Amino acid sequence: MSGAVTELATKSAERNEAVTSAPERTLLVFDLVGEHCALDVNLVREIVHVPPRITRVPNAPHYVRGVINLRGTVIPVLDCALKMGGAYTDNTSESRIVVAEFEGIQFGVLVDGVREVRAVADSLIETGDASKNDGIGAAYVTGVAKMDDGRLIVLLDLAALFDINELLEEEN
Repeated sequence: MSGAVTELATKSAERNEAVTSAPERTLLVFDLVGEHCALDVNLVREIVHVPPRITRVPNAPHYVRGVINLRGTVIPVLDCALKMGGAYTDNTSESRIVVAEFEGIQFGVLVDGVREVRAVADSLIETGDASKNDGIGAAYVTGVAKMDDGRLIVLLDLAALFDINELLEEEN
């Protein structure tokens, strides 16, 4: 009997090791226009409440809500929903600004609400060639995570969404 228990424990440990060693990503999951979306948590610096006032910037693109002063640093606030063709919506008590950093550029992304930070196995994420997809915003999506509970989480590519690489080229 002891041999069977040991063998069972060994097989269980091997399965657990295989599961934990599977490549995974840690994602910040948030709500955006009624959908679950996510960013790689390594891009996220912090999450802050939306201040009562966001200072408008003259002649800024339509998706730039304005700028905020975050502990002495001016941070532009960008609205994903507007950039992806959605309508302007008022902020709610659940709305947050996700402060992200890409290639040394810090910016805030306005979201409807932050849900969780979770590890997602790469095997649950479907990636595809965005150029083959005619869907709106396909160029801004790096993949879709199909969760065990049936939810779909859209992984956003912030650099593509807000043309960060183009901004970097203009600076140089």
